[in-house]
Amino acid sequence: QVQLVESGGGLVEPGGSLRLSCVVSGIDFRVFTMGWYRQAPGKERELVAHITRRFNTNYLDSVKDRFTISRDNAKNTVYLQMNSLKPGDTAVYYCKATFTGTYWGRGTQVTVSS
Repeated sequence: QVQLVESGGGLVEPGGSLRLSCVVSGIDFRVFTMGWYRQAPGKERELVAHITRRFNTNYLDSVKDRFTISRDNAKNTVYLQMNSLKPGDTAVYYCKATFTGTYWGRGTQVTVSS
């Protein structure tokens, strides 16, 4: 059974930081491309960042220089370090694994507000 479990969300003030984690089980984590997506109320889900099996990364333009995606294959975990958070970053953040199939986590809420 494949499981992706996100954690690390919460309420933070503008300019603050959070680190999201996604622990994966049930697949060969090393070969999967891992992505972080987000969905704000009334908006479509969008790709925030992804990291390939070869550690190549790609980012949504609005988060470049603020967010960093990384992976630890020994821990089957992908991270999203989010700095200089803005109210516009408020959303549910989802973890996604893609290779032979596509798997999603259930999401973690990030709220940026003073």
